[in-house]
Amino acid sequence: MLGRNHSREFKLEVVSQINTGQQTTAQLSRTHSLAPGLMYRWRKEVETRGEAAFTDGAITDRSDELRIAELERYCGQLALENTILKKSLATYRLKHGTK
Repeated sequence: MLGRNHSREFKLEVVSQINTGQQTTAQLSRTHSLAPGLMYRWRKEVETRGEAAFTDGAITDRSDELRIAELERYCGQLALENTILKKSLATYRLKHGTK
């Protein structure tokens, strides 16, 4: 079954009606043929993102991508440093006769 695309304004209005007690989830579900779980997700979106709810998350996604790339570079640097330290320790042990 293909999903319907509801406008941001519609979603915000539905969430507002639930949050203010104007209508219940069940009433809105019947009126607009919406699944209660869908309205729950909309409410969570508004709760989590506030004014940014139902907007294109591309800016956030891009900053997340940049952060992931930064962390991957850092992880690579640490792995390289770890390898160098292990080799240095092995060399030190050979020169000084320790295990």
